[in-house]
Amino acid sequence: MLECGRGDARLFRNNTGMGWAGNATRVNPSDVLVRNARPLHAGLCTGSSDLIGWRSVLITPDMVGQTVALFTAVEAKGPTARTTTAQRKFIDAVNRAGGLAGLARSVADARNILRRDG
Repeated sequence: MLECGRGDARLFRNNTGMGWAGNATRVNPSDVLVRNARPLHAGLCTGSSDLIGWRSVLITPDMVGQTVALFTAVEAKGPTARTTTAQRKFIDAVNRAGGLAGLARSVADARNILRRDG
């Protein structure tokens, strides 16, 4: 993540999941009781990529040389890990909308995603 967050790109970890918030009371060293519990959903959505952010892009002269942020999503996986259907759909949706998204199994893969045109 640090390697790919330099220069014109900024990526942030996007943890997704659900936990509980409320009044916590320690019952013993390994147990906590949560009173007045309410669900806490984290992350963008089911299937959203591990790393999200933007890459700055210089727009063509018809936009008077403005720089804009191009939404970027990198799904980071180990050599043998598989993507879920929801993750593939998220990557496809970002690419169809003009953003940059893809699967990275290495820093080189992530850099290639960041170098693509939207």
